[in-house]
Amino acid sequence: MLRPWISTNLAISADGKITSVEKRASGWTSKADHQRLLDLRRGAGALMVGHGTLKADRMTLTVDGQENPPLRCIVTRDGGVESDHPVFSKAGGPIHILSTRSNTPAPVRGAVMHHGNLESFLRTLRTEQRVERLHCEGGGMLIRELARLDAIDEFHLTLAGHTLFGGRLAKSPTGLPEDWLPASREFELRSFEPHMELGECFLSYIRRRNAQ
Repeated sequence: MLRPWISTNLAISADGKITSVEKRASGWTSKADHQRLLDLRRGAGALMVGHGTLKADRMTLTVDGQENPPLRCIVTRDGGVESDHPVFSKAGGPIHILSTRSNTPAPVRGAVMHHGNLESFLRTLRTEQRVERLHCEGGGMLIRELARLDAIDEFHLTLAGHTLFGGRLAKSPTGLPEDWLPASREFELRSFEPHMELGECFLSYIRRRNAQ
């Protein structure tokens, strides 16, 4: 599949969950983890997030001090992104919205609209927008789809051992519990940074393509 090189970044609780309604508004990981999030954005030609995560976390997908800011890509089922969302008022890269279900996504002022599946959108980013590196910040369902396509090259994870979320249907790094992926995706641990004082550990993995 012709696509950009793709990295992802998520934080998980001690029980492997990625979110909690009461925690999202205030943030639940350390300032060091937030700085790591910003650092991981640098060098990417595009940043991508699912609409649910964008809305819940009030994300603007920006990188300060970068001469050519990355594209800001939002994936949604129906194309509906709130026009008053701060992503439209914060200066940054061009906004591209992918609608994966609607046949005729309504235009959103200040954004380029796309219709189709994630695979075709990734191809468009690579061939038409010349994006070589794309960084995805969730949510779990979007990362699951990237994993299904075997389109994750690097996986960054913050293990926040100070928190338990619980919940049988709480999302994991690959979304809600459902069928297995088409095949296992093997990754090699490249970086392991424990921070005992924070109760967190920063991990980075690289996809092992030669394991197929």
